[in-house]
Amino acid sequence: MNNKIYPCLWYDSKANKAAVLYREAFEDVVILEENPIVITLEIFGQKFMLLNGGPMYQPNPSISFMVTCKTTEEVDHAWEKLIVEGKPMMPLDAYPWSRRYGWVQDRFGISWQLYLGNPKDTGQKICPTLMFTHQQFGKAEEAIRFYTALFPNSSVGGLLKYSANDDDEEGKVKHAQFTLDGFGMMAMDSSFDHPFRFSEGVSIAVDCDTQDEIDHYWNKLTGDGGEESMCGWLKDKYGVSWQIVPSILPALMADPEKSQKVINAFLKMRKFDLATLLAI
Repeated sequence: MNNKIYPCLWYDSKANKAAVLYREAFEDVVILEENPIVITLEIFGQKFMLLNGGPMYQPNPSISFMVTCKTTEEVDHAWEKLIVEGKPMMPLDAYPWSRRYGWVQDRFGISWQLYLGNPKDTGQKICPTLMFTHQQFGKAEEAIRFYTALFPNSSVGGLLKYSANDDDEEGKVKHAQFTLDGFGMMAMDSSFDHPFRFSEGVSIAVDCDTQDEIDHYWNKLTGDGGEESMCGWLKDKYGVSWQIVPSILPALMADPEKSQKVINAFLKMRKFDLATLLAI
């Protein structure tokens, strides 16, 4: 699986406890890297970054994770683990789109949609799902077209719109599937008055091999109303948070002679300057 694009989940000093929960909830979890700041793991072969970022940001259901399960038992097992000290967003039950489905926010604020279906239909076991609400309502299709034009090897797999019989605005996106450089994602519009919107609590990281690649994604994603932040973080014009990072960064930080100097250098950067980091 192409792991150049992957989600980053923000925790208030509880990333290690979250990793334990996910190993209990899902049958295929491998820890790739673990330190006091970051835990990198793979769930069903898909890369996730768990960040001990402190109390500044909290994840919320504006970006949830659709998990396509092969059996009812798999759905029920994950639900049983994730619901402990969490809360149901939609109860575990039969729905028109699935005989077994439930939407749960775990005790750390991460939202999971557990769905009985065929992974071949989604192309990926776990898909981040963007919900466009409030001032971003109605922009899901525009955002999908923007993202798929930006990344190579991208496509729109399906785009279902609300009909006159649905409980939201006709013509807006009810459900969409798309890929960014082979990485599967989903999106929807919702006009309801949700108590959340996109935040740094869940961001999308993009590993870049060259400075040209860093410049390309940074400039395109911050343009036309986007917003720069520090250490490779940014918000695009729809409010979605991204991290544009050098793929070599973990190796540089693992070097005991250079790691602190590397950290001190990139803490002063907005967009990453790869040449400066390599010169350390």
